[in-house]
Amino acid sequence: MPSQTLADPQNGNLFAALRAAFPADLDAVAVETDSGLRYSWRDLDRASAMMANLLASLDLPEGARIAVQVEKSVEALVLYLATLRAGFVFLPLNTAYLSAEMAYFIGNAEPAVVVCSSANFGWVSKLAFMAGTQNVFTLNDDRTGSLLDRAAQCAEQHTVALRQADDLAAILYTSGTTGRSKGAMLTHGNLLSNAQVLKSYWGWRSAADGGDVLIHALPIFHVHGLFVAIHGALLNGSKMIWLAKFDPRVVLQKMPEATIFMGVPTLYVRLLAEPGLTPEVARNMRLFIAGSAPLLIETFTDWQRKTGHTILERYGMSETAMLTSNPYDPAQGERRGGTVGFPLPGVSLRVQDEAGQPVPVGEIGDIQVKGPNVFKGYWRMPEKTAEEFTPDGFFKTGDVGQIDALGYATIVGRSKDLIISGGYNVYPAEIEGYINELPGVAESAVIGIPHADFGEVGVAVVTPKPGATPDPAAILASLKSKLANFKVPKQCFVVDALPRNAMGKVQKNVLREHYAVRPAL
Repeated sequence: MPSQTLADPQNGNLFAALRAAFPADLDAVAVETDSGLRYSWRDLDRASAMMANLLASLDLPEGARIAVQVEKSVEALVLYLATLRAGFVFLPLNTAYLSAEMAYFIGNAEPAVVVCSSANFGWVSKLAFMAGTQNVFTLNDDRTGSLLDRAAQCAEQHTVALRQADDLAAILYTSGTTGRSKGAMLTHGNLLSNAQVLKSYWGWRSAADGGDVLIHALPIFHVHGLFVAIHGALLNGSKMIWLAKFDPRVVLQKMPEATIFMGVPTLYVRLLAEPGLTPEVARNMRLFIAGSAPLLIETFTDWQRKTGHTILERYGMSETAMLTSNPYDPAQGERRGGTVGFPLPGVSLRVQDEAGQPVPVGEIGDIQVKGPNVFKGYWRMPEKTAEEFTPDGFFKTGDVGQIDALGYATIVGRSKDLIISGGYNVYPAEIEGYINELPGVAESAVIGIPHADFGEVGVAVVTPKPGATPDPAAILASLKSKLANFKVPKQCFVVDALPRNAMGKVQKNVLREHYAVRPAL
């Protein structure tokens, strides 16, 4: 039964819609942490009201940014909700960012408020004050910090700020692997429309149908953990089992109490390594969702074999939230490993060549998208924003892919990862697919490095399975029997691990920088 607090049809504030979806029993558990703490829906409402009142008391300018670099905690979640509630713009920052990176983000976004951990207050506050920020608070993952101390003095009631659907709700900085990191401006309408579509498409179950329970094991400075997971649970009035950090054994311990798990591929690989992963422990689970990085077909099939469940892989970006998804409902099709499914309802997706013309079915081209979930543009980069949209309003994702005859989309890679060797286009994902099937290979990454004759040539970087010792020469020889010669990497290196960012994506820019200094054969 829904809460008596109904969404104001005149208010486009995302928080208003989330709050209206709270269950009628506000004393029911909304979030349960891995340390045994329990937060009711009333706690979320009350705490977000107090924090929103604190922000409102600071006399911040319209559209003020609230920059946040803190460890994962329920209080950090409440700060996000309070920022929406008060009508300001949330700016989450990766906890791994160091001084030079933080200086850029604070200087570029000019936040009116910065919230950091107490351990980092000294250097973060210095950067913030130098950039003109007036307010710096601390927030720790043990329910301490000046933000909570100040909010405790504020009223427990707060009227949700009136916002239009087109008003900014959040700015997410892209990873910045090429050039300056860009701030993707997401509106209340962008985020709400995506959450509503996913609620329906993924079959979120209401309490009357047994109710869903989400295991939340992702960081909350990224689209996946902050928007897809949190919005999904809140908009459905569903309980979250909140893990401060991913621990495969804790996930397995909590799995019988849950129905939904969202993870990056690395998390599934680590769960597969646990002997406790069985069909029995996953007996109550309804849905396993993977994204943020490509899921190896081996992981996809191993998960089916060990649990009896088929992972649902989807595709999204910081600029767009979710764009495509494999079907949840079998009536809409099967979940196909190696693909990211169909465009979500309301999303238009097309694949075009360099001349801007549609490519034939099954051909590779540039992915472009349009829909209510697509961002407003890049923060203070009007020229870059204009450059990334087509005249008819499609966003150029920078991803390269194809759509088959049944409509399933497959991501081949990033356009910046494309290797042009001797005038031929080489798509790393195609080659990686062959390498990953070879005995003893756990994973691979193919990159392009400069070459005097060909412009670029490919280099394969391979990680071994435990106990295996893949032979680089044998790998290249195998590829020569399967691929055109111009696609075969000129060199192969076996390493212990591939460099990854916080969401598990392989950092090919790091590999390119490292191997570019080696002469290509």
